[in-house]
Amino acid sequence: MIIQAKRSGFAAAVTRGVYETLRRRKPGGARLWERTNHAGRTVDLCAGPAAAVGVLAGLPALPPRARGAAALAIATAAACGAYDDHAGTADPRRGFRAHLAALRNGEVTTGAVKLFGIGAAALAAGAVLRRDPVDKVLAGVVIAGSAHLVNLLDVRPGRAAGAVLALGLIGAAPAPVGAAAALLKDDLAARTMLGDTGAHALGAGLGTAVVARNGRTGLALHAAALVAVALVMEVKSPQSG
Repeated sequence: MIIQAKRSGFAAAVTRGVYETLRRRKPGGARLWERTNHAGRTVDLCAGPAAAVGVLAGLPALPPRARGAAALAIATAAACGAYDDHAGTADPRRGFRAHLAALRNGEVTTGAVKLFGIGAAALAAGAVLRRDPVDKVLAGVVIAGSAHLVNLLDVRPGRAAGAVLALGLIGAAPAPVGAAAALLKDDLAARTMLGDTGAHALGAGLGTAVVARNGRTGLALHAAALVAVALVMEVKSPQSG
C-alpha cells in the first residue's frame, strides 16, 4: 500500500507539473490547445498530455519487457487520441460502425486510426504481458476496451476522471489514480478537458493494471464486461463515443 501510494503521488506530481507547464506555454499557440465544451465554454486540452505523461511516469516496477509493453500501449493510446483531438474535430462521425463504413469506402478517419492503432498496441502489449495465447488475446481486449470505456465517459466535466479514480482505487492502479486526481478539480471547473489523449491514456493505464493483477478468469470477466458495454453504447448511441 505504501509503494502504491508513493507511485500515485509521483504520478500526480508529474501530471500537475506537466499540466501547469503546458497551460503557461501552450506550444504552437493558444488556438492549438483550445476547444469549446458541451456548455459552449472555452477550455484547454492541456490535461490530456499531462495525464498521459503522469500515467507513464507512475508505471509499477515491472520487468523491463513488461514495463516497455505497458508503456507502448499507454503511449500509443495517447498518441492516437491526440491525433483525433487535433485532426478529427471537424468530423461528426462517431461510433465503430461509422468509421468502419468510411474505411470500406476507402476513407481512413481519425476514428479508424484510433480503433486499429490502439487495438494493435494493446494486443502487442498483451502478447508480452501474458504467456498463454488465450490470455494474450484477453489482455489485449482488456487494455483496448478500458481505453475505449474511459473515452466513452468523457462527455461531461469530471466524469471520466472521477470514474478513473473510483475504478483505479478498486483495481489498485496507482498511476491512473494519481494522474486523474491531479486534474479532477480543473476538469470539474471546466478549465480543461482530458480529450481523447487523456481519456485513452488513463483507460489504457487501468487496463494494464487489470492485466497485471488478474488470472484468466478475471481477464475473461473484464473483457466480457468491456465488450458488452462497447456494444450497448454502439447500439444506443451510435453517434457518440
